[in-house]
Amino acid sequence: MKEVTIYTDGACSGNPGPGGYGAILQYGPHRRELSEGYRRTTNNRMELLGAIRALELLQEPCAVTLYSDSKYLVDAIEKGWVDSWQRRGWRKADNKPALNRDLWQRLLALLERHKVRFVWVKGHESNAGNNRCDELAVAASRAPTAVDEAFEQENSLPQ
Repeated sequence: MKEVTIYTDGACSGNPGPGGYGAILQYGPHRRELSEGYRRTTNNRMELLGAIRALELLQEPCAVTLYSDSKYLVDAIEKGWVDSWQRRGWRKADNKPALNRDLWQRLLALLERHKVRFVWVKGHESNAGNNRCDELAVAASRAPTAVDEAFEQENSLPQ
């Protein structure tokens, strides 16, 4: 399997509000940056979407080390929270609905294809990959062009 390194970050101005994600994929000497801004979303959705979009770009099964400053993303996978939510019909231990089910399901499907090790890094510190992803995510959040349809449908504002 090819070994790929991915850095991801999400940003949101207000929560919910305009948001964006940034991601960097590295394979040997190759490097690709990606980002996208959404008009109304949440920070956690952007953290998840950054990882999803990066993994979706991989054209064959890969061994991936994915760095993120999101405890929500990393702990949900590494501590098995998302597996528990799924087993309980997408309910958390307190019986409240697990948020972002649509994105978790997309991510879980990608994890069946790729061997991914999630690594938490402290945000806004000395990790150059994470810092660059933060720049990409913030810039994307300031120029949102995409619609987070699932979020907006579930959280529609009264007319």
